[in-house]
Amino acid sequence: MSSPADVIGFSEVPLVPDPDEARSWLEDELAKPAYAEAQPTWFDQMAKAISDFISSILNPQIGPGGGMVVAAIIGVLIVAIIVAAVIVWGVPRARATSRLTADDLLFGEEETRTAAELRRAARQAAAASDWDEAVILRFRALARGLSERGAVRLGPGATVHAFAAQAAAAFPGEVAELNIAADLFDAVRYLRQPGTADAFERITGTDERLERTRPAALPELTAVTA
Repeated sequence: MSSPADVIGFSEVPLVPDPDEARSWLEDELAKPAYAEAQPTWFDQMAKAISDFISSILNPQIGPGGGMVVAAIIGVLIVAIIVAAVIVWGVPRARATSRLTADDLLFGEEETRTAAELRRAARQAAAASDWDEAVILRFRALARGLSERGAVRLGPGATVHAFAAQAAAAFPGEVAELNIAADLFDAVRYLRQPGTADAFERITGTDERLERTRPAALPELTAVTA
């Protein structure tokens, strides 16, 4: 005669499993897809952590000591964000002018062209009858040419007349013409007077003579700054 347990199919299933068997059943049950889908994702966990952190900051029950801890945590987070930004985007670039050297500046303005390049640009401006540009570029070519030869040293804040005075020490026979060239440059560049073909030709003549002239002496030079 069959027992009630045999009739309902529990004859082979113990009513009270031992610990090992219970753990095995639980692992089998949790391994089912339905349970895996119900687990929170890493995004859910991160969102909850952030939410809990913000809630803790806004919690009015935080004491004085807790406020200091919160401030310290916020400071650490700000530093971490800055470090991450530097790693991703790199150190912010300094302004271009901060990377310029004395050789990249001419009378306080950025000018990286060589004397030959400046002379060529001045001739092109003259050919187009752009006398303002032609005068300015030819004087810059004159100054850059003497700097390249070591006859003068131009500091970042050098003025045209300070340059002319130093150049006159190396070329005493050109004192008057150097001062005239500086005046012509000043008139066009700073006083906004119109450049002329005569002004361009006069500066060009001075530049060409200096190219053919050997400096009288090359003493220990200090950079012209004023």
